Amino acid sequence: MTVDLVIANGTLVTPDRLLDSAIAVDDGEIAAVGDERTLPDADERVDASDMLVLPGVVDPHVHIDGYLSRDTYEAGTSAAALGGITSCINFAWEAWTGDLSVWDEEGTLLEAVHRQKEKGQQSLIDFSLHGAITREDPAVFDELEEVIDEGVTSVKMFTAYEIGLSNGFMDHVFEHVADQDIVAVLHTEDASVCNRLEARLKAEGKSHPRYYPQSRPDYAEAMAAESAVRMAQEQGAKYYGIHTTSEKAADVLGRYQDDGSKVRGETCTQYTTLDESIYEEQDSLPIMAPPLRTPADQDALFEHLHNGALSVVSTDHNAFKRADKTVENWWDSSFGANGLQTSLPVFYDEAVNRRGYSPSFVVRMMCANPAQTFGFTEKGTLDPGTDADIVLFDPNESYTITAEDNASISDYSIFEGREVTGRVERTYLRGEPIADDGEIVAEPGYGEFVARERPDWQTDR
Repeated sequence: MTVDLVIANGTLVTPDRLLDSAIAVDDGEIAAVGDERTLPDADERVDASDMLVLPGVVDPHVHIDGYLSRDTYEAGTSAAALGGITSCINFAWEAWTGDLSVWDEEGTLLEAVHRQKEKGQQSLIDFSLHGAITREDPAVFDELEEVIDEGVTSVKMFTAYEIGLSNGFMDHVFEHVADQDIVAVLHTEDASVCNRLEARLKAEGKSHPRYYPQSRPDYAEAMAAESAVRMAQEQGAKYYGIHTTSEKAADVLGRYQDDGSKVRGETCTQYTTLDESIYEEQDSLPIMAPPLRTPADQDALFEHLHNGALSVVSTDHNAFKRADKTVENWWDSSFGANGLQTSLPVFYDEAVNRRGYSPSFVVRMMCANPAQTFGFTEKGTLDPGTDADIVLFDPNESYTITAEDNASISDYSIFEGREVTGRVERTYLRGEPIADDGEIVAEPGYGEFVARERPDWQTDR
């Protein structure tokens, strides 16, 4: 027997340990792992000496070619491939009408799923979708089974903005989420508190971005999370808190994790590596919701990643141009920042080099846990029989991040000038290289839509 590829002499990083092993790839899957002498002959042999061999990163929280996101699938997923991300979950937005809407008329969740699948035909990496519920229309429950049949096994809800749902309607959604055994994904900020504080800052003329975090405080994030998690628990629904930014909000998730089977949460690379002082340095470029917090919150987020209250690190990638962010008043800025290309090296450098965690910790948070949490059964692992999504990562190369390298349409980086040690050298998707030495080497459209299964949350993370 001859296989397509053997990667030898590298250090394989699993969620639990490091292995000095070789890995064989055949027909898009991992065929075997072990001593190279025990593996089949290969058409191609790659020498990964001094490299870490990681599973492809699974990012369950990205915004690409959808509501208020500038990146096309080609641009956004090129950035992902260069950053070692081989799978992502984007959003299918139920169309609504309103001041913040980009649609002229309302649409259904199923239509949104079909729309995003069509756009995704130019993706370089594999992708899936969360269905975003934006209106209090009970008709959404009639189409939920069809949405699930499309391979979309998670729905997102907001507690803020004009698409924020009332507790009563969210409670109804949680009931259906529990009945269908899918995952509820929650953006939690108390809208009334945030609206009052924003109005006060505007009245006081506090327009510089340094004041922005005061408009969306940590307690508003924690308050909304408390209500949402409690409702999910009462209904028996799987609850996933996205972009957790603060100690107070993470504490809420931790308090409700009686057995770890129904409540999970993520934070994002930027919340673990940047703090609110960056608003002084970069003005409105880092404006995102919720805001960047304090150094104490950064420390707490790592503690919660370590103890399990948080179990995933994502990007919340949402690319804009500098012109979209350069405003006189912070409240006129678009919300979001690009991060797909830099997330793995920045988080690796912070976690491993600066805080002393193991590379396995990074693989748990960015590969294995997100795959398991969202039903990507063939992703996030180097186990034989799964997709050969592999990253060759040089843990010793140091470089300075600059927006000049962006594959994303965004012409700035909130990590501009940050020196990191650890670089993605090559990214494989299903056994084929898609990025190599800083260059895209695959054609748009190589990525595929992945229909996810209902996830089993009884499995240990």
